[in-house]
Amino acid sequence: MLRFALVTTLAAGCLAAQNMPPEAEKQLARDIYKQFVEIKSAYTTGATTPVAEAAAGRLKAAGFPASDIFIGGPVPTKFNLVVRYHGAGTRKPLLLLAHTDVVEAKREDWSMDPFQFNERDGYFYGRGTGDDKAQAAVWIANLIRYKREGFRPSRDIVVALTADEEGGGPYSGIQWLLKNHRDKIDAEFALNEGGWGEMAHGRKIANDVQVSEKYVVNFRLEVRNKGGHSSLPVPDNAIYHLAGALDRLSKFGFPLKTNEVTATYFAAMAKIETGPAKADLALAAQGSKPAMERVAAASPAWNATLRTTCVATQLEGGHAINALPQLAAANVNCRVLPEDSVEYVERTLNQVIADPQVGVQVLGEASAGPASPMRSDLLLAVSRLTDTIWSGVPTVPIMVMGATDGKYLRAAGIPTYGVQGFFFDRDDIRFHGRDERMGVTAFYEGQQFLYELVKSLAK
Repeated sequence: MLRFALVTTLAAGCLAAQNMPPEAEKQLARDIYKQFVEIKSAYTTGATTPVAEAAAGRLKAAGFPASDIFIGGPVPTKFNLVVRYHGAGTRKPLLLLAHTDVVEAKREDWSMDPFQFNERDGYFYGRGTGDDKAQAAVWIANLIRYKREGFRPSRDIVVALTADEEGGGPYSGIQWLLKNHRDKIDAEFALNEGGWGEMAHGRKIANDVQVSEKYVVNFRLEVRNKGGHSSLPVPDNAIYHLAGALDRLSKFGFPLKTNEVTATYFAAMAKIETGPAKADLALAAQGSKPAMERVAAASPAWNATLRTTCVATQLEGGHAINALPQLAAANVNCRVLPEDSVEYVERTLNQVIADPQVGVQVLGEASAGPASPMRSDLLLAVSRLTDTIWSGVPTVPIMVMGATDGKYLRAAGIPTYGVQGFFFDRDDIRFHGRDERMGVTAFYEGQQFLYELVKSLAK
């Protein structure tokens, strides 16, 4: 029995070792990860150029020629990096994408410095640890590993680390590259963020592959009023009008529905789940409205998968503590299903708000992007590798509830797939929030997963 237990333990240890990169590669990825996280590249208070320069320095030190490394962008603080690892050229390149900007983070909101890389209790903490500097660090570390090992792919591997995915606008790195340097990033298809490993109660549920996504529309709700002295209050108050509009919005839900991708996702989840939601997931995949209601109520992520969502994210109002407000405004951030139009969402908001004093204005331009085709070669490669590293865990196509730069690539004719292999607790997603974190084991397993996946797709 003792000999059997020892052999079993050794076998399990060998299997676990195969799921992890060699120690030197783990250290390299961790060092790059730490370096990236500690560069303040928040959308409005930071710069992405230092991240691009840090990555370029790592690549040059590893022997990549300067001619294969491009750094540039629309303004000096918003540079992008593109590096090419040459293959035999018998197939179109594979593009590996990650963004280097992060959402703003204030020290007073966190239990630690958000721009200090911390490892504690089995997690890496810091702004961008999950979104999206883990993947950026892994792409660079793995590219260096391929070069060190002398890997000769059949196609070029292109890594693009881009600016302003979070903020978009005039400094969007992927849009700038598509417009000014399409040749540097043109590819048969791309791998990006947007897919991840789902965990629930400590159990790995699925390795999700993003093939489509919602799109983002921001609306400004605005009330203007003549104001007056605060000692002479009247019911016609700009803040009250806005508060009433937001209260009505908070109680409203857009219609529940599925599309081809989300129906496939829920059908797959019905085969994976073992709890009380199992039957409802199967019925939701078939279009049952009562089942969709129960599924939406069971999980914020499932709710967001089943409908367009709109939520207030910013407020402003009033000009003095002793004056009636002349202005009250809010930003409402909507994540819109691909099949729902901007006009439909705007019309619905006006109906829900039901107050002519509250103006509703679309901010910027927004449009849905196409879905990527469900490539059998990609899905098969992800599925086989997932089962090798995490035995029994299925691969599931998803529509991501947020939005990524993949939309712009798809619109430009480059199919894009969100796949990472980093597993997160689906009930504790901290992207954009307080104390953002990534599991230490999840990071290294994801590093090895992406290393093997890219090798498979590039051969």
